[in-house]
Formats: sequence, C-alpha cells, structure tokens
Amino acid sequence: MNQKNWLWAFLLPGALALASCAKERLINEPGNLVPKTVMEDASIPAITVNGATLHTEAFGHPDSTMVVVIHGGPGSDYRALLNCKELAQEGYRVVFYDQRGSGLSERFSADFYESLGAELVSLFYDDLHALIGHYRTHPGQKVILIGDSWGGMLAAGYAGRRPGEVQGLAVSEPGGLKWDDVAEYVKRSRSFKLWSEILNDATYLDQFITGDEDEHQILDYKMGLHSSVNEITGEGVHAANLFWRNGAACNASLIGAGQEYEPDFSEGLDQFGAPVLFFYTEKNAAYQLPWAQKVSAPFRHVELFEITGVGHSEMYTVGQVWNNVTKPKLLTFLQSF
Repeated sequence: MNQKNWLWAFLLPGALALASCAKERLINEPGNLVPKTVMEDASIPAITVNGATLHTEAFGHPDSTMVVVIHGGPGSDYRALLNCKELAQEGYRVVFYDQRGSGLSERFSADFYESLGAELVSLFYDDLHALIGHYRTHPGQKVILIGDSWGGMLAAGYAGRRPGEVQGLAVSEPGGLKWDDVAEYVKRSRSFKLWSEILNDATYLDQFITGDEDEHQILDYKMGLHSSVNEITGEGVHAANLFWRNGAACNASLIGAGQEYEPDFSEGLDQFGAPVLFFYTEKNAAYQLPWAQKVSAPFRHVELFEITGVGHSEMYTVGQVWNNVTKPKLLTFLQSF
C-alpha cells in the first residue's frame, strides 16, 4: 500500500465519524484526537511543582531508596518504561513522571519556551529537582536516576549540576552529552529516506488537519502519526505506539534551543563520582561500542553493558529481555548501594 493510500485508510474512518457528529465532536476539543492532559482530566494522578502540573505515579514504600525514571523524547512519556515499576517489589520507591509539556502533563506555549532562551534545559533540571523534593521523605534517602535516550541526557546533566544529590545513574543510549555528539548521533541514526517520508506525511496530512503553534491536541496528534519504525536504531514493532501522547511544542522547542545554544549535558560530571550503568543495544547500528565509549567518557566511574537482540529503548519493552537481562542487571546495580 503506498503512502497516500495508507494515510487515506487511516484517516477516512475518523474523518467520516467526525463529519457525522461535527457539532458534538471537534478535533480541537480535549480528548477527541489524543488523550486528555492532567489539566483536562482531574482523575489523572498528578502533582504541581515548579509551576507545572505533572502526570506522576509512585510505587513502593515511600522511605525506600528512590528510583526516578526519566523518559525519552523530548516530548514522549513514561508509558514504555512502566516495567520499571517491578523494581518496587524489590524494595525500591519507583517514581515516574511525564516531563512538562510531554505525555499527559500540562502543556505550555511555544512563546513560553522561547522566552527562556539558553535557560530552557535548566527548567527541566529544576522540574526534576522539585519532583525529587516532593517525593523525598527524609534527608538520607538515596536517589538513583534511570534515564532512557533523551532522559539519559537529562539525568546526566542533572547529576553534573547536583553531584551530591544523586547516588547513581543508569542510562540507556543517551544521544550524546556534548552537543556535537548529539548532532552527530541524530545525523547517523536518521536516514534521508525516513525524514523524507515524515516530511511527505506531514505535508499530505496538512491538507486535512492543520494546527497553529499552540493548538496542542492537533500538533501532538500529528507528531504521533509520524512516529516510525527505524531500521538504523533497531526500533521495531515492540516499541511502536508505546506512548500515551507526544508533546510537539516541547519537542520542537527543546530541539530548537539545542541547535541555537548547544547545551553541554556533561557539565560538572568531573565532580560526579557515583557509579554509572550505561546500556547500549546490539541492534542500534548507530550506537555500537565505540560510540558508547565516546558518549560515556565524561563519567568517572562507568560500566558499559550491551543488551543483545533488541534496539533503542527496547530493553524496557520486550518482555523476555526485560525479565532476563535488563531487570536483573538493574537490580544488581541498585543492590550495590
């Protein structure tokens, strides 16, 4: 089936349904295209910290070692990482959150993000700090960060800026810690064909659904449609659609700020002496051992660990790999503290 036929097959049933009840269901109303956020559905578990209402969940005894799980993107959510809640059964306090503007958390305007300039990434560090403060029950409570992809970059940057507040990191395939490495990884992990297809899809879809820069429902919906299997990074059917809702404005703003200001996620890591577990995957052709060694170089005490048989982020989503490899390795790492 060619690209346009596929899009028609996907869009036509929804378009007919919308046309049949246009007065009752409009595409820019909450919940019609994508799930509602915490600002639209009070039943979604959430906390308000640092001026943002974030979708969060926590499992395990509140006083236990805190394991904060940080999702990728930017702009994705923690749904694909929910297997990590099994760590609570092993005696840990496991905290999940959708970052601001991401998943089911509160949305912010593109103008708001742009107004922060070079400090935009720092806002996400501040959100994480406030989240930890909200869930921390005593001063001696240990904190371990698990960060996937962009979440690994955010976790590393946070640890470098607050080295005394984090007792360990487990990161999986952060694109890079130096901005030149981020740009290089994006270039190597995204084929021209893939980006051409995304551009064509977006252009074709704009004939039917368009949205201004702050019409988040429409923009988030379109971003979700563009999520693809990636042969280079090894992301296949196991990782497809494992999210609630993307955050398009958050994604575009952070990428734009990165390109303009080139943030350094390795800043301060020379003062961070805690252990780091660094996952990389066999099927990610853009993240083989030499690249893992290069990206992980700023860490003082790091263990590289290859997970075979899967691609980017799939160490958390493929059940057999999670149960037999990722989870046991994480538990061994956590039990060392």
